[in-house]
Amino acid sequence: MGVTKHLDFDIETKAIGGICKALGHPTRIQIMTLLWKKNNRTCGEIVELIPLAQSTISKHLLELKKANLVIIKNEGKRVVYSVEVDNIQLLKKYLSSYLSTIEVPEKNKSTVLTTKHKTSSINGRLKQYNYKFPDKNKTAL
Repeated sequence: MGVTKHLDFDIETKAIGGICKALGHPTRIQIMTLLWKKNNRTCGEIVELIPLAQSTISKHLLELKKANLVIIKNEGKRVVYSVEVDNIQLLKKYLSSYLSTIEVPEKNKSTVLTTKHKTSSINGRLKQYNYKFPDKNKTAL
């Protein structure tokens, strides 16, 4: 068995990863959009707008809660969901400023970006896997 290399990313990078993972499902993006337009919705109100089973919406809300993207408040017997704005601001900050300004120094990379392959040599190796069936036309007759 090979050894898995584990990288230690900073807290903010891990938080962004968790947020993106949670938002990696279209239903969860729809839920967040609904809550962004109008906070303090119950699961039932969300189900009225997204025609999926209540249990399915509940599971998606739980995933959003785990990623700290929604806040859950109990109001009597009602459970009310709203956007956790701080984490949305963190994502906004990352997307608007970091992606345009961040520079990863080539020499000091410790991520998957460290590759020693040249694309031309990869393409050359892949060519040997293009199978040819020279006798195909002859056997079909």
